[in-house]
Amino acid sequence: MDDVCRFVPPYLLERIAPGSIVVDRMHRGRRSALLLEGRSVVAPGGAAWTVHDAGHDTALPGRAVRAAGQPATGDAAVDEAADGIAAALALYAEVYGRSSYDGRGAPVTLSVHYGQDYDNAFWNGLQLVFGDGDGTVFERFTRPVDVLGHELTHAVTEHTAGLRYQDQPGALNESVSDVFASCLKQRLLGQSPAEADWLIGEGIFAPSVRARALRDMAAPGTAYDDPRLGKDPQVGHLDDYVETGDDNGGVHINSGIPNRAFQLAAVALGGTSWEGAGRVWYAALTGGAVTADTDFAGFAAATVDAAGEHADAVRRAWATVGVTGSSGTAGAGGAATGSGSRRVSVQRTGGFAGLRTSGELDLDGADPRAPEVAALVDRVDLAALPGGDPQPDRYVYDLDLCGDCARVPEQHLTPDLARLVELVLAG
Repeated sequence: MDDVCRFVPPYLLERIAPGSIVVDRMHRGRRSALLLEGRSVVAPGGAAWTVHDAGHDTALPGRAVRAAGQPATGDAAVDEAADGIAAALALYAEVYGRSSYDGRGAPVTLSVHYGQDYDNAFWNGLQLVFGDGDGTVFERFTRPVDVLGHELTHAVTEHTAGLRYQDQPGALNESVSDVFASCLKQRLLGQSPAEADWLIGEGIFAPSVRARALRDMAAPGTAYDDPRLGKDPQVGHLDDYVETGDDNGGVHINSGIPNRAFQLAAVALGGTSWEGAGRVWYAALTGGAVTADTDFAGFAAATVDAAGEHADAVRRAWATVGVTGSSGTAGAGGAATGSGSRRVSVQRTGGFAGLRTSGELDLDGADPRAPEVAALVDRVDLAALPGGDPQPDRYVYDLDLCGDCARVPEQHLTPDLARLVELVLAG
């Protein structure tokens, strides 16, 4: 699986800069080697952030050229990266009380002037990287401040919910980055949700390209229509969800669905996007209900739960884009299953006597078991369990965890699942 969170979707890079795809693959190999060796390309402690000049090479991080508290250098890319990362860190610190991407004040490493005519920006799990563009289709990737916010948010997501970069969880990962990138842009411009243009990557295209931006959160699929690029393929409703093996299951295409939900929620809640809907989305991302394989319906449920008095407005925003249902996980895309209630049921069959035992629990009820079961549901990843047939005379469990269903042989129960079924069947 592709573990680099790129700003430009692969479907665009393949059309205009296939060489960038090759560079990305080389870089992922280098990153994997560093991780296996226990090394890091991030400079140790000190300044809150440091911008490096990669010198149009692909060796990272390059030469340190500006750190927090130091004056502008006159290099546009360096100074744009510096101003952008400072503003993005301030958003997280001043609005959400978060100290850097890991919540513990980790220094941020950035590299600019990466590669030759490199048409992308990415978070590689260790640092932020920005190319200068080819000058024909793309300009500098440090120009739009929302690009800085988008990439830093990938790091925040990695250190919080850890949304897997595939299918619906991957589309949510992309969308969350767009959400806080837009909050950053609007905060700097002093705009309300109604005043904002909701464009992501405005100014990243060269003047000759027929494009307003890379994405439009208010109207997915309308950001560009250019002979060379084609038409913006993003979708904005679950009915149009694209099932594909490309782009990690279409994470950049399908992210338009949760993007539009946030835009609608932000307008409905009023105030500012970063203080209003942004706080709701941040609480959902960091509150524990969203995990690596959470799907659209599960994320929607988490935002509704976090919205307090605005729950109905947030619910309507998701319903407008076709997303309804309860918290769930989906490891392979598609809509969530289940009845829409937060209920857990367990049915045990098999065993030497072949008897059937079942239990059910309402997580929103007053049952004293509910808090512990809810915590276990949040930790369990049914998609990660090993496959295999049941063993003779051993139990088989049919599980429905708030709409996430699986049949699990006894030998595959994890400690968390074993405790969960014990609690539910005890009723």
